[in-house]
Amino acid sequence: MADVDVDAAPPPQADGYPAAWEADVVLSDGTTTHVRPIRAADADALQAFHVAQSERSTYLRFFAHMERLPERELQRLVTVDHVDRVALVAVHVDAEGVEHIIGVARYDRLVGEAPEEAEVAFNVSDAHQGRGIGSVLLEHLAAAARERGVRRFVADVLPQNGRMIAVFREAGYAVTQQTEDGVVSVGFDIDPTDRSLAVMADREHRAEARSVRDLLAARTVLVVGPGVADTLDGRQAAQAAANLVAGGGVRVHTVDVVPAVAGTEAYASVTDIPGPVPLAVVAVPADRAAGVVRALGPLGARGVVLLSSGFAETGPDGLARQRTLLRVAHSAGIRVVGPASFGVLAVGPDGLLNASLDADPPPPGRIGLFCQSAPLAVALLRAVQRRGLGLAEFVSAGHRADVSGNDLMQFWSDDDGTDVVGLYLESIGNPRKFSRVARRLASVKPVVVVTAGRSGQVVPPGHAVRPTLAPPRTLAEVMRQAGVIRVENTHQMLDVAQVLAHQPLPQGRRVAILASSASVAALVAEAASASGLVLSGHVALLPEDAPDDDVRAAVDAVYDDPGTDVVVVVRIPTLGTVGRTLPLEVARAAARTGRTTVASVLGLHGVTPELSAPDDDGRVWTVPAYSTPEDATLALGHAVRYARWRAADRGRPLHPDGADTRAARRLVTSWLAGDARADGLDLDPARTAALLATVGVAVLPSFPVQDADEAVEVATRIGWPVALKTTVPALRHRADLGGVRLDVEDEPELRADVAQVLALAAAHHDRSDGPPLEVQAMAPHGSACVVRSSEDPLFGPIISFGLSGDASDLLGDVAYGVPPLTDVDVAELVRSARAAPRLFGYRGLPPLDVAALEDVIARVAVLADDLPELRSLELNPVVVSERGAVVLGARATLAHADRADATRRLQRA
Repeated sequence: MADVDVDAAPPPQADGYPAAWEADVVLSDGTTTHVRPIRAADADALQAFHVAQSERSTYLRFFAHMERLPERELQRLVTVDHVDRVALVAVHVDAEGVEHIIGVARYDRLVGEAPEEAEVAFNVSDAHQGRGIGSVLLEHLAAAARERGVRRFVADVLPQNGRMIAVFREAGYAVTQQTEDGVVSVGFDIDPTDRSLAVMADREHRAEARSVRDLLAARTVLVVGPGVADTLDGRQAAQAAANLVAGGGVRVHTVDVVPAVAGTEAYASVTDIPGPVPLAVVAVPADRAAGVVRALGPLGARGVVLLSSGFAETGPDGLARQRTLLRVAHSAGIRVVGPASFGVLAVGPDGLLNASLDADPPPPGRIGLFCQSAPLAVALLRAVQRRGLGLAEFVSAGHRADVSGNDLMQFWSDDDGTDVVGLYLESIGNPRKFSRVARRLASVKPVVVVTAGRSGQVVPPGHAVRPTLAPPRTLAEVMRQAGVIRVENTHQMLDVAQVLAHQPLPQGRRVAILASSASVAALVAEAASASGLVLSGHVALLPEDAPDDDVRAAVDAVYDDPGTDVVVVVRIPTLGTVGRTLPLEVARAAARTGRTTVASVLGLHGVTPELSAPDDDGRVWTVPAYSTPEDATLALGHAVRYARWRAADRGRPLHPDGADTRAARRLVTSWLAGDARADGLDLDPARTAALLATVGVAVLPSFPVQDADEAVEVATRIGWPVALKTTVPALRHRADLGGVRLDVEDEPELRADVAQVLALAAAHHDRSDGPPLEVQAMAPHGSACVVRSSEDPLFGPIISFGLSGDASDLLGDVAYGVPPLTDVDVAELVRSARAAPRLFGYRGLPPLDVAALEDVIARVAVLADDLPELRSLELNPVVVSERGAVVLGARATLAHADRADATRRLQRA
């Protein structure tokens, strides 16, 4: 599921079949289907598809009525080369395991003068119209076409076939059309635009949100057990059935749940149930699960909560079972929560959907939580309950073979019953999509995330995650860009969630403190400062034995201070109890003024009635209570930073003038043609410069030389002064070690420098191939920077920036960004480096042309985002002067790539 323009799959398999084009996708009605390239063996299925079509549909597709496809035409349609002739089919598998074609899309490349054009055609089953199959097929066909060098689709359409033309237009493409001899000729470029990407993302959002909404809104649920009581599966099935009954408002069917559960309707077989049954909870041995799921298709099931284990976490055999299960489920239109799920909870108008193993769930509320492992779900739900927090939804995805945190975030973006979202992620299968979806959600409601380990790159058994070589800081940058609040543990996640769910967003970071002693106030002030808050100067001390009138006066003084945005209240008496006056007055003042407040009050924890009060409109606000002042200020600091991010301008997509990534793709395609080396293709300087030129980045020419005579000849030709550089890797770019000589003014100086640099290089064993020296025209003086991009299997393109020298080489002062970036993201990337003040007039130095530097970074980001084949790129150095930025050196490596989110697909287990 992607917002990029190319599905950069690996080369086709030996038989030419591009397996990487296969994808499970979510349709607009929330169901799923499988999309794959057509095979020669599909002839009978394609004929059956054709025969089932109406006379009108056949006429619109072939401009003639044919009851059956002639054998010659049938063979032509199923015989493709996956390059110039490509066809994709959407398939559905029935309860007997028979695969049926429900949609076909194909292109045939035009020969002759338009090799980048292809004729496109679609045909969607009459019985499956209106599910978005045509839009999905177009998206995947366009991705395949771009991979094969096609850039434009054309089609001849009958005027009455407005549905096909609408599919093209609704995809966001700029469609041209003309009518001649009763036929409409349409054409459109398939390179993505901002509009087509937005349409794609919005379609993906609606489909995935719908699939989760249908799952959580189920009011008829089937529980399928193993038929015995003395196994884990048997106990889970019985517990889930009992919990569903106790939740109320849900009709519960059971099959093979032993012992029978009161309040349920028991059946001997899934096929005996009258249906429809939108949701099933399944706890059976792993080898039986796929058969159970297949039988659910005719019941209209939209989702399966799979409590059972024994899948990918057990090894290759389990992985094969899991893949079979998913193929069966998705081909039947069913989403899967699990395996090894703890279940789902959802508050509905008729009661609680408790399709989980929790017999004592938290009360209803407005927080949505997602986690993966079942054991963690137990601990998390108990912590929620201890705090008095209420849940709107809770989903445990287990090994998240299908339904993931991304799906839940899509749902929560539109869910009016959820104010705050919390996710515990043991792994992230698609960080690029996570960034895109999380940014959309965070723009309307807070997203608080915990990851397993600081790097977030832990891969538990059973989780489908690509390998990564990215620095651990990469995930932190992904979340920062997305506006996600990342915390260290589930304790902090709930700390932050309770302030964001029960207090208004902070209007600023000026904090006032109300404490019972000066020493406590000092500690709170230190903690607040460490959390990014700014002391407003209002620190009120309220002795623990203060009378009620003094308490009210002190509280009013704090909240009436116009220089205060947020308030921290600490009340920990050394003797006795807090009393009721202070909590009540704080709650009333916070509700009256709207100033975000947190408290650490002895005897109170979480969301309590003692710290609750209504505002002028009758809405009840609760000041959350924390065990320690440090917890309170940390949570408040996160809330303040989130509010600032949400209010800030996030910028515009990058479109540098003159950047032509289509031209870059042509070059890359030609260079990689026939090159299947796993270690990549290193570009020579000429090719690297040509590639960068397509996006408007110029590299100052550097001329290789063997000796002093050649160096002098080059310097005379390009003009003095010049720079002399060694090509020895250990000395390259190292003026401090003598490997670079700058401002060489004349021939004697150059000859002397050549002799010294060659002597220096002779002491190193890591000499490069080719001439030992380079001569280059002098660039204007300024600060040297390094800009890099790398294509990571998990994260996709990663852009890094740092100032050359010890800051980046020794201290790791490098800032990272993950495209697609906006202009604001690029500006923040430059300013995130700790040495960045050197670019802005540090200690009396003149300010440099940072805008020119940002332009270079923007062009690199666009190139990397559009070219998954760009394995690595390094611009070193980029010299930023008072006017302009000059690239003095560049290196690039290409390789065949398969970007994780290149098309809108479900994650592949």
